Amino acid sequence: MAILTVRNVDETVKARLRIRAAQHGRSMEDEVRQILRAAVEEKPGGSPGFVASIRKPFAALGGVDLETPPREPVRQPPVLGD
Repeated sequence: MAILTVRNVDETVKARLRIRAAQHGRSMEDEVRQILRAAVEEKPGGSPGFVASIRKPFAALGGVDLETPPREPVRQPPVLGD
């Protein structure tokens, strides 16, 4: 087993870690092990992403097809102050 030392941890982070460890019934050290283990086991692209997470609750309602407006030529910019 390797030993890992983390320095300069914010006091608020340490306090929140202590609370989280207590909620899970673990020591702070064990909680950090669990967090690190979970972080490196995540599969790339495993999370659905922001847009997919918004769409999911509304998927059963169906989609909406919007008509694409026709393209127009670019207008000339206005001439300001003569």
